Amino acid sequence: MNAIETIMRAAPVIPVIVIEDIDHAVPLAQALVAGGLPVLEVTLRTPQALDAIRAMKQVEGAIVGAGTVTNPAELDAALEAGSEFIVSPGLTPSLAQAAIGRDIPFLPGIANAGDIMMGLDLGLTHFKFFPAMAAGGLPALKALAAPFSQCKFCPTGGISLANAPEWLTFDPVLCVGGSWVAPQGKPDMPRVEAVARQAVFMGNAALGKAGT
Repeated sequence: MNAIETIMRAAPVIPVIVIEDIDHAVPLAQALVAGGLPVLEVTLRTPQALDAIRAMKQVEGAIVGAGTVTNPAELDAALEAGSEFIVSPGLTPSLAQAAIGRDIPFLPGIANAGDIMMGLDLGLTHFKFFPAMAAGGLPALKALAAPFSQCKFCPTGGISLANAPEWLTFDPVLCVGGSWVAPQGKPDMPRVEAVARQAVFMGNAALGKAGT
C-alpha cells in the first residue's frame, strides 16, 4: 500500500478545513482527532493557512496536509510548514512532478478520463474526484472508474453526511472529503467532535468495516 493510500484509508472522511482565525486551528484539530478524523486537509485559501498547518501539527494524532495547492511554489511552502500530504484541485505535470520529486503523498484532482490518463502517465493511481457533484456525481465517477480499475478515489465537492454513504459503498472510493465536519468560525468543540464521530460511524458502516 502506498503512502497516499494509507492516508486515504485512515478514516472515511477527510475534513476540508478553511482557517480564517489562527486561534481556531488547534481546538478544531483537537476536536476532529478526538472524534476519529485524524487526517486534516487545510486549504491554502487564507493567509492563515500555513500557520494553521504548523499549529495543527502539534496536535497528537493529527495527520495534517495542505489542500488547494496549485503550483510547485505553493507545494514548497506547504512542505516548509510541515504538511504531510498534498491535495490539489487539479492535475498539471509541473505540480505532479514536483510532488513526486519531493516524495510527498499527493492526491491530485481529476474530473475526466484525460486527467486520469495524464496521472497514470506520471505514475499516479490515487485521485481526488473534484468537484464531485458538479462533475456528474456518482454516476460520472462509476463511468470514469470502469476503464481504470487500478485507480482509487476521494470524491470532494458537494459531499455531505446525507450522500457520503452512497459514495463510500462504491469500491474504488476509499474516503470522501467534506467541509461539513469542519465548520468555519470558532469551533464548538463538543459539537465538532460529535459530528466527527457521526461521520466515522456512517463511513465505517458504508465501507463495511467491523466495529461500527
